[in-house]
Amino acid sequence: MMNDLLNIKTLGLCLCIGFVSLSLKAKTPHLDSIPSPRASLLALYDLYEDCDVCGCGSSGGGMGYGTLGNANFVGVRYINQQYRSRDGIYNNSPWIDEHFNTLQVWGQIPLGKRVAVNAIVPFHLHNRELVDGSTQNINGLGDINILVSYAVVQPREIPFVQDVSPFKHSLSIGVGLKLPTGSYNRANNVGSVNPSFQLGTGSWDFMLASNYTLNYQQWGLGVLANYVFKTENNQQYEFGDQINYGINLFRTFEDMQMRSYSPVVGVAGEVFGENQSYGIAVQDTAGHVLFGKVGFEADLWKFNTGINVMLPITQNLNDGNVEAKSRIGLHFNYKL
Repeated sequence: MMNDLLNIKTLGLCLCIGFVSLSLKAKTPHLDSIPSPRASLLALYDLYEDCDVCGCGSSGGGMGYGTLGNANFVGVRYINQQYRSRDGIYNNSPWIDEHFNTLQVWGQIPLGKRVAVNAIVPFHLHNRELVDGSTQNINGLGDINILVSYAVVQPREIPFVQDVSPFKHSLSIGVGLKLPTGSYNRANNVGSVNPSFQLGTGSWDFMLASNYTLNYQQWGLGVLANYVFKTENNQQYEFGDQINYGINLFRTFEDMQMRSYSPVVGVAGEVFGENQSYGIAVQDTAGHVLFGKVGFEADLWKFNTGINVMLPITQNLNDGNVEAKSRIGLHFNYKL
């Protein structure tokens, strides 16, 4: 089990380092040009795809830290995640439905030409329907997330010179911190195989991320990899480390009235290490899931709005005892 955890950590670090090195090698004079606003912002949109399997302390519920259409903003976002899990530890234990609802206040503030800070303040309303017909509800502040991103490859901007190359590219790396502002209660795990039915992890968690974006005219392709380091909380429980990876393809359409519309398709994967309780590995808490994603965003003058839908393609969570059903996100932002 310890070897598996070390392998996950090694793989995550290799993915992040690999994307950075490949992107730096890809930098050529022909590509070193001014990207379109939407193209360059795809790196932020995908810098973090997911944080926890079911939303306990989730950074974005699989919806990312920003949007395609605006660099700096303040806004609100609603995320709904649907799961089902075994109500018990046996193979014939009944299934129960779990609903994770999150309302976020979020934004992005620049600290210079290459550095930006993103923050998410979530409020969770989670509930699950038990086999006896009763429901369990937990509501409250979740774990606040802060991300600092740095543009390693930022195409040169030459005043009064029009870009003649249809290709552009960019590379961003980031570090993040998740604060234990959401409560964690061991009692919520009693009788359930889903340890993520919580408002927060109760731990300080750290993140490394890399994202490479290649654009051709109005088309964009983004590739990402990031790693989340989990730590033990004050109740001696530690969620497993996590790898996120994904690919997104988008196309931007613009009109003559300063409005633009961007459909997005892609895939996003998550790999989870085993949780630990009192320093001992918790059986059947590791897993993986691959989602298909579709989305649409619109920039309407000073406002940005969008929707994203994620459905599982293949998964094996908690040895098959937890199943992801869907994730849906809606946002509305004011551009600064």
